Amino acid sequence: MANLNIPEEERNLTPNEVEALDKRRQWGVTYQVIAGQFAFFAVLLTVWSGQDATYSPGALHPMLYYNILAGLLALVFGGYGTYLKRGRPEFSSL
Repeated sequence: MANLNIPEEERNLTPNEVEALDKRRQWGVTYQVIAGQFAFFAVLLTVWSGQDATYSPGALHPMLYYNILAGLLALVFGGYGTYLKRGRPEFSSL
């Protein structure tokens, strides 16, 4: 009898397909870790970007732009990592 805890599309995979699935999920976790690092960096950059946005003349606000870029990269890497990590984890308590 099939394991009903596993999603339908993952029940009849070949060993090569299981290996590709595991590799995809590993990359998902890696991208989520990178997203966390960018998010942490974006939080640290708020100290300098606020001061930069307040006191820099004209449109030159490099720290503000770095902060926005770091926040966007955190969202992109986090979203893509979550997309790659979709499905049932290999080891689960259910």
